[in-house]
Amino acid sequence: MSGPTGGRPIIVLCPHFEPDTAPTGTVMTRIVAELVDRGHVVHVVTSLPWYRNHRIDPGWTGRLVRREVTPWGSITRVHPFPGDDKSNLVRRAIGFVGYSIVAGLQCVRVGGWGRRADAVIAMSPPLTLGLSGWFAAVVRRAPLIFNIQDVFPDAAVETGAITNRRIIAAASWLERVSYRAADAVTVLSDDLRDNVVAKLPAAAAPRVHVIPNFVDTEAITPLDRLTDYRRELDLGDGPVVLYAGNVGFSQSLELVVAAARAMPAVTFLVNGDGAARASLEESARDLTNLRFAGYIEPSRLAELLATGDVHVVPLRAGLGRVSVPSKTYSIMAAGRPVVAAIDADTAVPRILAASGGGVSVAPDDPAAFVEAVRTLAEDPARGRRLGALGRGWVVREASPSAVGDAYHDLVLALRREGPRPLKAPRRR
Repeated sequence: MSGPTGGRPIIVLCPHFEPDTAPTGTVMTRIVAELVDRGHVVHVVTSLPWYRNHRIDPGWTGRLVRREVTPWGSITRVHPFPGDDKSNLVRRAIGFVGYSIVAGLQCVRVGGWGRRADAVIAMSPPLTLGLSGWFAAVVRRAPLIFNIQDVFPDAAVETGAITNRRIIAAASWLERVSYRAADAVTVLSDDLRDNVVAKLPAAAAPRVHVIPNFVDTEAITPLDRLTDYRRELDLGDGPVVLYAGNVGFSQSLELVVAAARAMPAVTFLVNGDGAARASLEESARDLTNLRFAGYIEPSRLAELLATGDVHVVPLRAGLGRVSVPSKTYSIMAAGRPVVAAIDADTAVPRILAASGGGVSVAPDDPAAFVEAVRTLAEDPARGRRLGALGRGWVVREASPSAVGDAYHDLVLALRREGPRPLKAPRRR
């Protein structure tokens, strides 16, 4: 990142930031870098690194708040109050609220207590950061940009993670309030835009902007498939089908278990962690060709992606319009083919159709999923062709520079307009 050229700062409020390993942290780290390269002073308020093991990383413990001055602004890291049980949604919600309150207060003080800012950019999930960002925007007399990575609570309701009607009603109310409080809402796809617009007054629709995530095609490049990581895990030199990412209840990873049962000669690797990993491992304990591994260091991401000959991106039915798995871009940048099991005519199937970088099947359909994976695993030449097509598409269409320009232009446009007064909806 180069140094700033002056002017009022941008305040960025996000759940993860480098060196944390969460995908959203990678996204926001690069967005900040792009804004700095365009001359902005940026103050980041984020959490202490904790994503890898759902607890504070070694070397970062002992303090509630840590501050670091950078050549381009500052980074303030706040304790995220993680719980030991990832499946305990109530405990996680309490942690999110606690983090959001402390982080919101830090947004007010960074760069000078209450001094005016050009914009506040807040990222969701967690949804609670929307009101934290709004509070900071009011005090800093700045417009609020609310960046939506996944639509909540829709995704949690679709997976059955939340069933209590009162909790759903409260979360839906908070969602509407947060959208209406924002001067601009950014989403990753047209599907997410339709979802958000439907929850706003008609006049507010122009405030919802589609700015997709990106992939660093210079850092992630096609590498030889026989990686050091493959050797470390003793995966052999045969075909490897890889799922890399969060092992949660939104991902229908039972499909991977079904495929491993149907293809005993093919090695399957689930690389990551999450609330559903223990139950998934239990369901696959009799399989010798399905392996599990924890998160790898971010510096080895390109190597991890190269280890898989075929990558899978499964998402439960109904979630394709409320979530866009950003890992798809990284897989394509690595020159590997994708098998997506996601709702038809949503963002990822459209990307694969436009690029030729993979194939899509219906979600939660084991037979179709197994057949698609088998076809690519048994035809490596076709897999290489699809991977090359995907790589070419992301180089052309999903560069960090294009995303940086979009946020830079949005900040300038909102600065000219000035912050919009909040008119929160009544609870119904």
